[in-house]
Parts: sequence; structure tokens; C-alpha cells
Amino acid sequence: MTFHIGPLPIHLYGVILMLGALAGAGLAAWEAKRRDLDPGIIWDALTWVIVGGVVGARLWHIFTPPESMVKLGITTHYYLTHPFAMFAVWRGGLGIPGAVMGGVLAFWLFARANDLDFPLWLDIAAPGIALGQAIGRWGNFVNQELYGAPTHLPWAIYIDPAHRLPQFADQAYYHPLFLYESLWNLLNMGVLLYLSRKWQDRLRPGDIFLVYLIIYPVGRFFLEFLRLDPAEVGGLDVNQMLMAVVALTAAATLTWRHRGGASRPQPAKRRRH
Repeated sequence: MTFHIGPLPIHLYGVILMLGALAGAGLAAWEAKRRDLDPGIIWDALTWVIVGGVVGARLWHIFTPPESMVKLGITTHYYLTHPFAMFAVWRGGLGIPGAVMGGVLAFWLFARANDLDFPLWLDIAAPGIALGQAIGRWGNFVNQELYGAPTHLPWAIYIDPAHRLPQFADQAYYHPLFLYESLWNLLNMGVLLYLSRKWQDRLRPGDIFLVYLIIYPVGRFFLEFLRLDPAEVGGLDVNQMLMAVVALTAAATLTWRHRGGASRPQPAKRRRH
């Protein structure tokens, strides 16, 4: 969906993604202030994170295109031989796993360049990441993508014929998969904010982000069963398999870090100025 400001085309998909990024950064800055840390660090890092996130999200899509695009010939090879198509992000084609990986990598580079406690700042950012995802998923709604199996439930959404998969051309109403994931992300945000307050004396730097890496992948793993257009590698849903590995690894790491009731180390703070 596109509108114009004068001759300039504005893609609503991109606007929603940017609103998600700003809202997430705002929440992270609020969390930094609550911890008596400099919220300006979040805003300084935002450009790094957005660039890293978009690049990572696009690369994830390019190397794991969904089944429907593969059938149309839009494969990894297509992108590699049509480089300008790689940049058409306004048409959709951004993978959340790649966005998180790219954004975290960019944040790590920023933290290293500015001598920051990276695990601590990941904890501060984690609820904001979940909020940004919750808002960003509505970009899928305006693009009429990321819908689930056909359904007649009261909250089913109508999909235009042009956006239906060929094998479901005669089905008009579908599960709003984007909405399910958006709500799951809001729940994730709430849990992370609660834990960061309720258990702050028992948490180690990086624990909140590890909890994020458990909650989001678990929800995404089960939602993939409703997805009609998975990204497959070797006959396996690559997103679903990645989510399983990430959730199990994060849970094991969190358990290992707290074995024997280890106490929480006190991180150094960079105060507000």
C-alpha cells in the first residue's frame, strides 16, 4: 500500500516498520533511564541497529525465500543474478530472524566501539525489540501477507484474490497469523518488563535477553504450523527449526548460568549526563 506526498511515494509497510523501531527504542530508552543509565545511548545506537536489522532481514529472506516465491522462480539464485531486486524491501520480504541477528550484531559493534556492557544493554533493549516486532508485524497486514490457514473463525481476515496462494484461490478468509505473532510479542514484552523488576536482584546481565530468546522462538515455532508459505531448506521449515534450536539453547544457557544459585554480579554503570 502506497501513498504520495507530492511526487514522493511513501510505502506504508516501511512507515509501520519505522514506527516499530522508534517505539522499541523509546521503550529501551525508558528502561535505561529507570536503571539510572544514559538513555541517549539507545538513540545513538538506533541507526546502527536499523541498518543492521534491515540488512540482516533482507539477507535472511534472500537466502530462505518462501515456497510460493520459489515456485515463481524468485529464488536465491534469482536475487544473486538480479542484484537490484535485493533492494526492493518495500515489496515485503524481510525475515524477522535475520532482523534480530543483524540488529544484535550491529548493536554489539556499537557497544564495542563505545566500551559498553553489551549483555546489560541487551537486557535493556529486549522489551523494546519485542514491542518493535509487535508493531512491525502490522506491515504484513497492509501487504496482505503472513496469513495462516483458511478459517471461518469470527476474527478471520479477508485476503484479496491477488494475494492468495494459487492452491487456495477459492478461499477468502484466513487466520491472521501476523496478529497472533503481534500479540505474542506484546506478551513477551510484558513478561520481560515484569521479570526485570520482580527478579532484578537475582538476574545476571544478559538474562532478560535470554528469556526473550526463549519466549519469542517458542511462539514462533508453534505459529509456523499455521503458515501456508514456509521457507524450506532440504524439505524442512528453516524458520521453525531455527526457533527450536534458539529456544533450547537459550534455556540451557539460562539454566547453566544459574546453576547452584549463583549470585548476580554487579555491572558497571554509565550514568546519565
